[in-house]
Amino acid sequence: MTRAAVVGCGDISVVHLAAIEAMDDVELVGVCDADRARAAEVGQRLRVPALDDHRRLLEELRPDVVHVCTPHDQHAPVALDCLDAGVAVLLEKPVAHTVPEALRVVEAAAAHPDVKIGVCLQNRYNTPVQALRQLVDSGDLGTVHGASASVLWHRTPAYYAARPWRGRRERSGGGVLINQAIHTLDLVQWLVGDVVRVRGRAGTYELADVIDVEDTATLVLDHAGGARSVFVATVTNAVDAPVTIDLATEHATVQLRQDLVVRWADGRVDTVGEGSVVTAGRAYWGASHGRLVEDFYARLQEPEPFWIGPREALASLSIIDAVYAEGLDRPGTVPTPD
Repeated sequence: MTRAAVVGCGDISVVHLAAIEAMDDVELVGVCDADRARAAEVGQRLRVPALDDHRRLLEELRPDVVHVCTPHDQHAPVALDCLDAGVAVLLEKPVAHTVPEALRVVEAAAAHPDVKIGVCLQNRYNTPVQALRQLVDSGDLGTVHGASASVLWHRTPAYYAARPWRGRRERSGGGVLINQAIHTLDLVQWLVGDVVRVRGRAGTYELADVIDVEDTATLVLDHAGGARSVFVATVTNAVDAPVTIDLATEHATVQLRQDLVVRWADGRVDTVGEGSVVTAGRAYWGASHGRLVEDFYARLQEPEPFWIGPREALASLSIIDAVYAEGLDRPGTVPTPD
């Protein structure tokens, strides 16, 4: 029986706890949160010990795997302590809230090659995404000219008030790009190819009196091999619209929403559906957290690193960091004619 623990009992922990419960050969041995009351509530509900210090959890409960579901600025410190203790780590995205912190995790993972570490970029496990990656790898699409992608979502001031760290750069690392859009950015670079040049702007246009991170961003990405992608993300949309990725290729146009639709130049149309989505969390989180968690545990005894590790997760974070380096735009006013 593999012993699991969860550090961080906020919203996303619900999905990890459900995934652990679903596996017959995994036992939840404890939870941890800096908020003692929150940890106690979860521990009481699940009938496991609850602690407020992850180092005590490592010493006293001796888990085999720790799921890190903390605010972003705690990802690296908890992961480093777990690796040093020889405990496998499954990190929520992002790998860290800054690139320097992420590099510390990359270096620590390299220094502990026998300790498994993974990062939850779970949308790679979506059935349509897997099908599209296989199609790209097959060469049937011909040359991939580029992609366009959008994350047009809606977040209110109350969303940030409920978890203030989300809107503070020193704790979250950023706004819509690092919190909501990072999954889609990861897919674009994974499907189209490594990004070698980034141009873009990020700004706080609607929520400037609430947060000090961006609520909107636009990017142009140049990929190795010559493809170019454009990317738009915001949390100021009127509703949570479906995430979109469109690929322009030599032999087909590709649309990825919840389903994958491939329209071939010869008139054929292929569709790959996700099917019904059942999740313990919010619907827009999708159903693939459980798939990634199960796969991570299935590979624990394999000698190779987990395929979505810190170095792999660094790619999308580095794209985001390049945009942040340009600084944030702030709202202005349109001059009124006299």
